[in-house]
Amino acid sequence: MARIAIIGGGHIGEALLSGLLRAGRQTKDLVVAEQDPARAKELAEKYSVQVSSVRDAAENAGYVIVAVKPGDVEGVIGQLAQAVSRADNDSVEQVFVTVAAGVTTAYYQSKLPAGAPVIRVMPNAPMVVGGGVSAVAPGSFSTAEQLKDVVSIFDAVGGVLTVPESQLDAVTALSGSGPAYFFLMVEALIDAGVAEGLSRSVATDLVSQTMAGSAAMLLESLDRQQADGAQAMGAGIDTSAAQLRATVTSPGGTTAAGLRELERGGLRAAVANAVSAAKTRSEQLGITSE
Repeated sequence: MARIAIIGGGHIGEALLSGLLRAGRQTKDLVVAEQDPARAKELAEKYSVQVSSVRDAAENAGYVIVAVKPGDVEGVIGQLAQAVSRADNDSVEQVFVTVAAGVTTAYYQSKLPAGAPVIRVMPNAPMVVGGGVSAVAPGSFSTAEQLKDVVSIFDAVGGVLTVPESQLDAVTALSGSGPAYFFLMVEALIDAGVAEGLSRSVATDLVSQTMAGSAAMLLESLDRQQADGAQAMGAGIDTSAAQLRATVTSPGGTTAAGLRELERGGLRAAVANAVSAAKTRSEQLGITSE
């Protein structure tokens, strides 16, 4: 595959860089653009990767991944447009990939040369340990082969789903913000365990292993469904979780008592409201071509 340029050395950019290297990508095939000199030096020393300016990084890269904050996209786009004009278009076909929340493919297409292929991706933080999930949405001018290559890039750091771009705000609210919801639940469970007399270290170990094991149970259940051909990819997730919950809940037992209090406290409504609020905020932060 052609060289990959990661524009932005922040959390998402570093997570992707780290994941790609761990998955076997060679440093010679990767370049990072980072404007902060101290941060650029840190990334270069930590990963032994070339760090340069936006224009230099993008000039001869086949895949240019914009991993900056939404508010910084406008400035980056101007530099990318200049890089495109300097690039040797006979030797490299450039595909632009955006992981900036809320920035549409149409916006990039309106700023870049006509017909520039753009693909939008919403990854999440666990990709830094190879356990992320990314939703990929093609723009108007990207080809099936280019989409396949981008899926391959992000497949190296976790699972990948292809969705219509119109669904990416919901994806952002669910999986993009989801790790924070998960960590909050872990934090709450640990605090509850401490309140009931456990040491914080014991409560932390119990909760962490419980969450990891429960996720493994769910993933195994989904894999089994898919292997049996009973469900299409992504379908039945809520049903599987409900079935597993029922399996570990004895009638009239301790788990049933705890679940009753969670329902009484409005857990489902709180989660639904959190996802809705995050989706609305993603829409508000959106940058379009209009």
